[in-house]
Amino acid sequence: MTGVLAPPRPLQSRRAIAAVAFAYAFLVIVVPVLNLAVPAGSAFHVSDYTVSLVGKILCYAIVALAVDLIWGYAGILSLGHGLFFALGGYAMGMYLMRSIGREGVYQSDLPDFMVFLDWKELPWYWFGSQRFLQACLFVILAPGLLALVFGWFAFRSRIRGVYFSIITQALTFAFMLLFFRNNTGFGGNNGFTDFKRILGFPLASPRTKVALYVLSATALLGALALCRSLVLSKFGRVLTAIRDEESRLRFCGYDPVGYKLFVWTLSAVMCGIAGALYVPQVGIINPSEMSPANSVEIAIWVAVGGRASLIGPVVGAALVNGAKSWLTVSFPDLWLYVLGLMFILVTRYMPRGVVGLLLLARGRKP
Repeated sequence: MTGVLAPPRPLQSRRAIAAVAFAYAFLVIVVPVLNLAVPAGSAFHVSDYTVSLVGKILCYAIVALAVDLIWGYAGILSLGHGLFFALGGYAMGMYLMRSIGREGVYQSDLPDFMVFLDWKELPWYWFGSQRFLQACLFVILAPGLLALVFGWFAFRSRIRGVYFSIITQALTFAFMLLFFRNNTGFGGNNGFTDFKRILGFPLASPRTKVALYVLSATALLGALALCRSLVLSKFGRVLTAIRDEESRLRFCGYDPVGYKLFVWTLSAVMCGIAGALYVPQVGIINPSEMSPANSVEIAIWVAVGGRASLIGPVVGAALVNGAKSWLTVSFPDLWLYVLGLMFILVTRYMPRGVVGLLLLARGRKP
């Protein structure tokens, strides 16, 4: 079966695996030491802001990897994965809001926004949200169940291509409008913020920031290992067959629905975990995370890095968000133009992304 992309060869060489291992060791050993042990006045000191920024980008990299798993290998372009990311963030945000306790502005057992809106008691879906393990369960179940139900109807109806992409974008837009409403119990347009602690540890502490950052790096490494094992297995070969010629695969006796539903749900759960790690590091979650524009931007990260390569989306998320962090400060009016130009250039001249271009420069077939 032939298609747009060649059969994937993700992280197969010893050099590539060694590079990933070295990058992980640098992130979880060197950076924390430079942040916690090196004095602030030193040229080698890594600031708390940098740690939080890199931690945020690591969470974005997990999301990009999740989208690459379905788009690069199964040919399913989602423009709504920001929804699953936000649901994981809201699930963790509920726990963080309950952890504030009576330290809020109104010194009530209810979150401040509920007191302000004259809520008398917690909604039923908030019960148990003060328990960390239950919050972790919600982080997985909220995006996973939604993806499972949506995917079951969509894939059984054989919705594909641009129609599927439009429906996913409509889904995330509908949820964004829902969460903007004050009566849903999720903080309205302000969302959740002003978090104090997680598992009893103050979020303002540099050690807590470093711990969350290290956890994000470890989660990304685990996601890479999981995705690599999937795409190099027989399951992964079936996914690429779905991507390249689904009708021929059906003719061979395979039912693509189960394969697509599994990888779609797994991708959503990965996004939810990334959202749960993201929220305590940035200190806020609101409905703007569900904006369709955010989901489109995720697809751009994957395209820039190089889809169907696993490491490409990680590189793309780091490059685009690193550039965004710098440009929005130095040239705030130009950032969206740069992002659009970047996507056009990549689509026109680098269809395999930055990673594919690097492989071609080294004389290797991507």
